Amino acid sequence: MYDEEQRPEQHGPLAGFTVGVTAARRADELGALLQRRGAAVLHAPALRIVQLADDSELLAATKQVIDDVPDVVVATTAIGFRGWIEAADGWGLGEDLLQRLRGVEVLARGPKVKGAIRAAGLTEDWSPSSESMAEVLDRLLEEGVEGRRIAVQLHGEPLPGFVEALRAGGAEVLGVPVYRWMPPEDIGPVDRLLDATVSRGLDALTFTSAPAAASLLNRAEERGLLPELLAALNHDVLPACVGPVTALPLQARGVDTVQPERFRLGPLVQLLCQELPARARILPIAGHRVEIRGHAVLVDGALRPVPPAGMSLLRALSRRPGWVVARAELLRALPGAGRDEHAVETAMARLRTSLGAPKLIQTVVKRGYRLALDPAADAKYSDA
Repeated sequence: MYDEEQRPEQHGPLAGFTVGVTAARRADELGALLQRRGAAVLHAPALRIVQLADDSELLAATKQVIDDVPDVVVATTAIGFRGWIEAADGWGLGEDLLQRLRGVEVLARGPKVKGAIRAAGLTEDWSPSSESMAEVLDRLLEEGVEGRRIAVQLHGEPLPGFVEALRAGGAEVLGVPVYRWMPPEDIGPVDRLLDATVSRGLDALTFTSAPAAASLLNRAEERGLLPELLAALNHDVLPACVGPVTALPLQARGVDTVQPERFRLGPLVQLLCQELPARARILPIAGHRVEIRGHAVLVDGALRPVPPAGMSLLRALSRRPGWVVARAELLRALPGAGRDEHAVETAMARLRTSLGAPKLIQTVVKRGYRLALDPAADAKYSDA
C-alpha cells in the first residue's frame, strides 16, 4: 500500500490494482515486474517442483538412453534438461549421457531450452518459433516416426496426445521424468489466495503453467469454493494466462482467459497494464476526474489508497452514479458490518478522508448518500 498521496508521474499503470500470482518458478521475477508497475501482489505458489535426482525412474531412463541410444531427444524445459544433466553427473553418468546425445537429433521446444542445451555443450537440430509442443509433434510426424526411438524429457505435467500420437505413428517412446509438480507443503497461502479471489480482493489472477491452474481449481473444489471461484473469474477477477496451454484447465471449466501474443512474463504483464486500467470505472464528480480501481482511487491523476470498507461503499455508490443510495443498502455492501448503520457513517467518514475531496460524496439527510456527479454527466446517467 501507499503511505502518502502520489502524483501521476510517481505511480505505474497497475497502481491501485491487486494481482494474484500462482507461479512456483520465476514467481519473484513476475512479482517484481508487477510491483514495478505499481501493482500490489499476492503470491501463493499453487504447486512446488520436486526434483528427481534420486529417483529410480530417472536413473533407469538415463541408463536406457546410454545403453540404447535413441534417434531423437525432445527437450521440453530448460530447468528439466539442466536437472537431467546434473542428476546424471551425480550418478557418474554425465559424460556418457552427453556423448550419446551428441550423436542424436535434438529438438528444443523453445529458446530457453536451446540455451540449456548449448550450455551443456550440445547443439539443437531444430526448435519451433511458436514454442509449441504441437509444432514439435507435427515436425516429427512429417519426418515419419515408424520404427524410430524417441526420448521425451517430461516436464512435470501431462503432454496431452503427444506421446500417444508418436506411438500411434509407430515410434518407440521413452519418457524421461526429471521433476514433478506436487501440492505445496503449506496450503495456507493458496487458501488465502482463493479467499481473496472469491471475495473480489483481487483484480487479476495470473497463471504460468497448466498444472498450477489445475491445482488451484482442485483446491477450490476440495473446499467447496469452486462455483464461487468460477463466478469470480468469469465476472470480476481477470484470469491472465501466459499462453494457451496454461489456459486449458480453466477453459475446460468454462472460464475465458486473456493471453499475450508472445508467451512470456513481460508481455503478460504488459497485457495486464492494458486490461486492468481499461476495466476501471471513470466518473466526473464534483469537478474532478475520479477513476475507481481495485484498492485505490485516482482523483485527478493522484493516487488515493482507500480501505476495503471504503471501496465497498464507493462501488455501491458508483453502480448508480448520482442516485441516492440508502444507508441500509450501503450497510449490506460493507463486509461484516452487522446491523448498525453507524458503521456506514464511520466508513463513509474514512472514505471521504482517503479521497482527499470531501465534496465528492454528498449526504442526503434521512435518505443516504450520493456521488456528486457533474450536471452534464448527471443528466446522462439519469436518462440511462
